[in-house]
Order: sequence, then structure tokens, then C-alpha cells
Amino acid sequence: MRTKDDDKIAALFGATVKLVNEIGFAASSVSKIAKEAKVSPATLYVYYENKEALLVSTYVEIKRELSQVVLRDFDEGRPIRDTLQIVWRNLFEHISNHLDYFRYMEQFSNSPYTDQVDHARLERFFEPLAQVIQRGIAEKIIKDVDRDILKVFIWHPVMVLANPRLCQGFEMTDKNIEDAFTMAWDAIKL
Repeated sequence: MRTKDDDKIAALFGATVKLVNEIGFAASSVSKIAKEAKVSPATLYVYYENKEALLVSTYVEIKRELSQVVLRDFDEGRPIRDTLQIVWRNLFEHISNHLDYFRYMEQFSNSPYTDQVDHARLERFFEPLAQVIQRGIAEKIIKDVDRDILKVFIWHPVMVLANPRLCQGFEMTDKNIEDAFTMAWDAIKL
């Protein structure tokens, strides 16, 4: 049995993100991904059962990394607003600095491949954040509405503003970012 090589896995990850963003899921064949990663197509099958498994694994890895970044400096003991503001700014910064990952997630989330993801596993990545939001609801700081509604109003503004394709003229100044967070906070707070 061959041992797994972290460099090859990283190369496949990078090649998958790059090609999907450039030519889409359908056109990103195993041979094209392997060529971009500078490995043989057979090598891809050492690490992944098939192309779909590679695409799903890439998405899960992006979400795992995203959870680590947004939960950086996370302290559930802080006031709810302060905690969400730190997470919000971390998310904004990460999307701004990793548009390639964001674009992959965006495409993936709107594809049939999303049905192959263990969404409960992904939610566990963000569990500390979910607990803070739940605490905010229990303490009557945050509106008690469907969790998907809360997600849209607190996180969607970041995803739009940090994406230069959607907000071409948005200036990423501290004031603009703070104003945007305040508006998102105002939408969910009681």
C-alpha cells in the first residue's frame, strides 16, 4: 500500500480550486486536475475514490479552514455583539484574502455536489459560534427566528461586500466594515 503524500494532496486541492474557478465543475476532469497538480491521474485515485470525492473533500477542507479562521480570537465569554463582530471581521478578511476559496464554495453550494456533503459535520466546525448565537437568543439579545434567517442577515452581507465581483466600488475601510457590521447586527438584535 502506498503512503499518502501531503504535498500531493495539497497540490490536488490547489489544482481543483483553480480549475473549478476557471472552467467549472464539468470541464474539470481528473486528467486536467492531475495535470495542473503535476501528478499522474492514477495518483489522484490513491487519495480519492473519484472526481466527486475530490470535489467534496476540497469543499469540506475549505469550510474547515474557514471555521478555524473565523473562530480565531474567539472568546464565548465576551459580550455577544463583540464576539459576533470579531467573527464577522475574521470572515470578511478571509473572504477578501482568499477569493479563490470563496468562489469555489459559492459554486459548490449551488451545485448538486452539495447533496454529497455531511452537513452535520460542517456545522460541528462552527459549533462554538452556534452556541453563542443560541445564548444570544436565550438571553433575549438576538431575535428568536429561524436559524437560516439569522445566518442570512448576519453573514450574507459579508459575502457580498467582500466579493469585488458583486461590490466593485466598495472600499474596505475600517469605517465601512464597521458600518456594515452594525447594520447586520441591527438586523438580528432584539
